[in-house]
Amino acid sequence: MIIRRNFEDQLSELQEDLLRLGRFVQEAHGKAMDALVRQDLALAKQVINDDDFADDITFGIQSRATQLFALQQPMARDLRFIAAAMKIVIDLERIGDHASDIAKVTRSLAGQSYSKPPIDLPHLGNLATKMVGDSLLAFVQHDIKLAVQIARADDAVDDLCDEIQREMMDVMRSDSSRVEQATRLLLVARALERVADHATNIAEQVYYVETGELRPLAREEHNHALFASLGIEEADWKSHPSRHRNDGARDGEAPQ
Repeated sequence: MIIRRNFEDQLSELQEDLLRLGRFVQEAHGKAMDALVRQDLALAKQVINDDDFADDITFGIQSRATQLFALQQPMARDLRFIAAAMKIVIDLERIGDHASDIAKVTRSLAGQSYSKPPIDLPHLGNLATKMVGDSLLAFVQHDIKLAVQIARADDAVDDLCDEIQREMMDVMRSDSSRVEQATRLLLVARALERVADHATNIAEQVYYVETGELRPLAREEHNHALFASLGIEEADWKSHPSRHRNDGARDGEAPQ
């Protein structure tokens, strides 16, 4: 009983470390986007320098999880939790890296006035960081419904990122002197899109811990939305006989 209680305490400490890292990188993104909008070089420098702290926390979590694997030989849900933690920490560390990347863009644009106020980028940043916060909440509350909602939200991030890309391409075409700036701002949009992808990865790990199923939630939710937009019943389409033949094979012919 004492050994089990000690093991549960260690699992709780592992979860707390993950949440601490999650809150840290989420805050780093808020600072990075604020620095970008206000062109605050001091704040951008702080975000870049603080990234080492996130790396240190990541190493500590990986070490703790590895020890739990080696010394405790966990079973069932505990095993899934530790395995998921080792993947989640990598996603959180990458999210922190993207905050640093955005801060570096701010530094590279020092002294330049924006061709237009970067309104859409902060909105994209809010969507992405909300997904990160929600993924952590789903993790703590064992909430698989919230995990699915996070995966569903990924499409909105992708759509807004595509819209920003079109806007930046328009800027490049209309003013060649703004090509470098527009390219760097486009890199920010892509970094935020990746943040949302990492949040979705975390949500999928939450679903795995709670259900034992590894499912590509983002792809599934995207397909659900696509079928709904086309007015097609997904179950009917998947059960149609033509779905079980290779493309290009006609009746009576062997699939190529």
